[in-house]
Amino acid sequence: MKPLNECRILIVGLGLMGGSYADALTSKGFEVGAITRKQSTIDLALERGLIRHGSTEIKKEYVEKFDIIVFALYPHIFTEWIEKYQDYFKPGALLTDVTGVKGSIVYKIQEMLRGDVEFIGAHPMAGREMSGIEYATGDIFKGANYIVTPTEKNSEEAIETCKELGKALGCGKIRTLTPGAHDEMIGFLSQLTHCIAVSLMVCKDSRHLSDYTGDSFRDLTRIARINDEMWSELFLLNKEELLRQMDLFLDKFNELKGFIENDDVSGMREMMRLSTIRRGYFD
Repeated sequence: MKPLNECRILIVGLGLMGGSYADALTSKGFEVGAITRKQSTIDLALERGLIRHGSTEIKKEYVEKFDIIVFALYPHIFTEWIEKYQDYFKPGALLTDVTGVKGSIVYKIQEMLRGDVEFIGAHPMAGREMSGIEYATGDIFKGANYIVTPTEKNSEEAIETCKELGKALGCGKIRTLTPGAHDEMIGFLSQLTHCIAVSLMVCKDSRHLSDYTGDSFRDLTRIARINDEMWSELFLLNKEELLRQMDLFLDKFNELKGFIENDDVSGMREMMRLSTIRRGYFD
């Protein structure tokens, strides 16, 4: 495979993540093209200089120009795309993605993919509460964690190229996890936290409270502005792991509730001290 800096990169799907990939990579001098559904999205990306060229049509003569293809699609659409259009890839092309769940996607794609192209999963731990190309910016990757999820079917060359891609985006820590370990991690750090934020927002009509809130409620519910189509699909694709993480949370929430019910100050304080220590890991 060519050195990364000589590769042409295609982004399939120009929403927030795809557009942000395009912005970050174009700013580093890569030739970036795109395929997405709406001409208005292509026009905006061209106007902002996010891409060099793009198309709303999926044509072999366009797709086969690219060395690396980044899929920024909903998981089910990604799978359908590979099933329908994998004959369009140039031999030796490297495919990667931004999908937030890996176990149910990576093995399926690798199993169906033809032998002369390679897919390696990746997940930049970055995003915004808004969706769409209009909110895309490469700045979201600056210092972000970038997770590569190789399997035994991946070559060392592909793994290294994928890591280099994360560095080119501007990500800080580049980490490698198995697809299963990734899904356990994401179930706790991301999916569970989104479940908590959504539950907080829907358990009480808070319109009359918006004039009184402080930073704590705003911080806890920032991610409650959520893309319901995407996140419901991700939750179900990682269902078993997410339910395990929800049970862990419910156990501790009920433990704290019991301390309060029983006026158990020492129990509350011990939990709070442990919370303070563990929160320090993230600062």
